[in-house]
Amino acid sequence: MRDLFDRIIENKGPLGKWASHAEGYFVFPKLEGQIANRMEFNGKKVITWSINDYLGLANHPEVRKVDAEAASDYGSAYPMGARMMSGHTSMHEQLQDELAAFVKKEAAYLLNFGYQGILSTIDALVTKDDIIVYDVDSHACIIDGVRLHMGKRFTYKHNDIESLEKNLERATNMAEQTGGGILVISEGVFGMRGEQGRLKEIVELKKKFKFRLLVDDAHGFGTLGETGAGAGEEQGVQNDIDVYFATFAKSMASTGAFIAADQEIIDYLKYNLRSQMFAKSLQMQLVKGALKRLDMLRTMPELKNKLWENVNALQNGLKERGFDIGTTQSCVTPVYLKGSIPEAMALVKDLRENHGIFCSIVVYPVIPKGLILLRMIPTASHTLQDVEETLEAFSAIRSRLENGTYKRMSAAIAAAMGE
Repeated sequence: MRDLFDRIIENKGPLGKWASHAEGYFVFPKLEGQIANRMEFNGKKVITWSINDYLGLANHPEVRKVDAEAASDYGSAYPMGARMMSGHTSMHEQLQDELAAFVKKEAAYLLNFGYQGILSTIDALVTKDDIIVYDVDSHACIIDGVRLHMGKRFTYKHNDIESLEKNLERATNMAEQTGGGILVISEGVFGMRGEQGRLKEIVELKKKFKFRLLVDDAHGFGTLGETGAGAGEEQGVQNDIDVYFATFAKSMASTGAFIAADQEIIDYLKYNLRSQMFAKSLQMQLVKGALKRLDMLRTMPELKNKLWENVNALQNGLKERGFDIGTTQSCVTPVYLKGSIPEAMALVKDLRENHGIFCSIVVYPVIPKGLILLRMIPTASHTLQDVEETLEAFSAIRSRLENGTYKRMSAAIAAAMGE
């Protein structure tokens, strides 16, 4: 019999095997200073393109004032206990009501964290007789939620409506046997590629199939749609989303999340969401801060306008210079390059140390081998000068990648890792 830890010691996993070369720099990096378009990394000022502070609220003076006052008034503990037992307040209800109105739903319910919240929502919505059909490129939180499901589940090819239809046919046949229902799950915006989920086409399939639609709109909330209500509003199908989910960790620059749906569905979920029933309530400091942030989303359209000015400048500039940014339809800006993991490490070090540009690096197994994804998140805090400096830097690193400079620089690492 093996010791449980033998496997862990022998196999660190596809990312863990790079820890000795990557940790503290490429993974688990330390960005320091106030959240802004320029922060400090490794002792140097860098333009930061990896902070999900879309509307620039994280360090906004009005937000910081409310956060500080809430911390002074309530501390970071109140209310203690789970909401069902002792952690419920009228301010929680107020935030829920305002969130529901903002995303055009009857009711909403607060969640402590996005990852935990969507996972628990999926678990509560289905039984073993139900079938889940979800996009194969769904975020890890959705995948983990689906893994809790004791019934059947099918994936459909990313944003492929024909594939979805085929899987809905399979799911329908199975549901007729089990007596269950069907839950379709898509993201409003897919966080790596930046593509919007094809919500309009998915909704159209309701004319042919009987299913309910859950949308994780973490990246769409606050950034898409006329009022900022998200991808559903952008595509004109917000009313057809049965359960809408969004997190405070992006546009709201905070901690927490919420689900919104018809009142009857929310009434059911709040009594059956295990992650909320058995966890401490979202503390008042965060609730008051979220109310302020939501008010700014509603009343300050200039924040979203500035965000999109920067998004368009960055994405158009990259395309004009011949970079492959995929098919993004959102603020998320991926740049695809060809190269190995060691080359990616050399490239990113050059970008950070010599050009003062900090963006996230994504490699295998998140994306296919041989590809490097540099993922950038423009925000309202960035400037057009930030964009121009970044475009110049990207042109320079592409030349070095293509002429083999990074391959030569990374040869020792590649040999050590058996690449």
